Amino acid sequence: MILRDATAHDLPGILAIYNHAVLHSTAIWNDTPTDLANRSAWLADRRAKSYPVIVAAEGDEVLGYASFGDFRPFDGFRISVEHSVYVAEHARGRGLGGKLVEALFEPARAIGKKVMIGGITGGNTASLALHTRLGFVETGRMPGIGTKFGQRLDLVFMQRGL
Repeated sequence: MILRDATAHDLPGILAIYNHAVLHSTAIWNDTPTDLANRSAWLADRRAKSYPVIVAAEGDEVLGYASFGDFRPFDGFRISVEHSVYVAEHARGRGLGGKLVEALFEPARAIGKKVMIGGITGGNTASLALHTRLGFVETGRMPGIGTKFGQRLDLVFMQRGL
């Protein structure tokens, strides 16, 4: 397994992981799967902003990916980014999520970011524990702010200084 910058060739694997999370988890609060054009535009936007998209891969198979984007679109938040990390269901439990998030720290520092934020579904104990292990601390909890699969969801904000 290697970590590397994503390419257009990786987009079908990224799309499959993303859509699986949409359809089968509360990690992404969208109800409808997306398409390759959407993920292609997403990758182009990240590149245009010098924001990384990193994949964990074995050969040509994408096992997971991570990236970050603006936390909020206001000048005062220029030092902060919000990351996302997703691992294919069959590749979980191998430490890939932690390695992917850690791989984002240096690129964020290199472009002057000081804080990384994760927005995590309150019931996602594995992700909350992962972020705690990586030095993130809970800084906010918004009870019942979202919904998916007919249930109300809490949003937990965790952050880490860079």
